[in-house]
Amino acid sequence: MTHLRPDRLQEIFTLREEFMREIADKRGAYGTWPVDISQKKSQQLVREVTLKGVEEIFEALGELKNWKNHRLSENTSFNRELFLEEMVDSFNYFTAALILLGVDSEEFFEAFLKKDVIIHKRLEEGY
Repeated sequence: MTHLRPDRLQEIFTLREEFMREIADKRGAYGTWPVDISQKKSQQLVREVTLKGVEEIFEALGELKNWKNHRLSENTSFNRELFLEEMVDSFNYFTAALILLGVDSEEFFEAFLKKDVIIHKRLEEGY
């Protein structure tokens, strides 16, 4: 018997939007979406959510201890689980920003494919 798996990217978008609705109901966060991005408050919200994702990236980068060229001693410790958790946090915020704009998993995937073609072409052309 074959089990059909749901589209994982769509599932991620669905789970994030469900959480956003829950936190909107319980804490008043996010307001309603999709936002009108021409409005100042909407741009402020999308910027704030996106920057929270950037903050989580910085938290993940804090787990990389052995990257400094000038450091003579080696620090090979790495908490993979914590790094991954922070990367998931950042991905959640970036996904929330897309949802606020009304981007769904299909539109995002199409944009991803379009960009993938561009970066491969750049590589071939010596960009």
